[in-house]
Amino acid sequence: MKIGIIISTNDAETCWNALRYANFCLGQKDEVKIFLTGKGVEYQKISTEKFNTIDQAEKFLESGGKILACGTCIKSRDQEGSEMCPINTMRDMYEIIKESDKVVTF
Repeated sequence: MKIGIIISTNDAETCWNALRYANFCLGQKDEVKIFLTGKGVEYQKISTEKFNTIDQAEKFLESGGKILACGTCIKSRDQEGSEMCPINTMRDMYEIIKESDKVVTF
């Protein structure tokens, strides 16, 4: 199954759970893509020892998952794109939603 995950929050626990869910889905042999939008592009900055979003994202990427992020949202926060938060567009979010069997938002 193809699963799209949209993260639009900068709440550490919520982002952490979204990434844990994404890793679980990969473990079920699903194809998973994450799109970060709005405050979701801040997920690396809000990582804590208890809710280690960076660790979960690294596991996700190493296991074949794909992370995309809204370039406008990144730039509006004076951030730069990176492997863990690459600059993409609304068209990319559209494609994820269009091609996914299920879409989950956090």
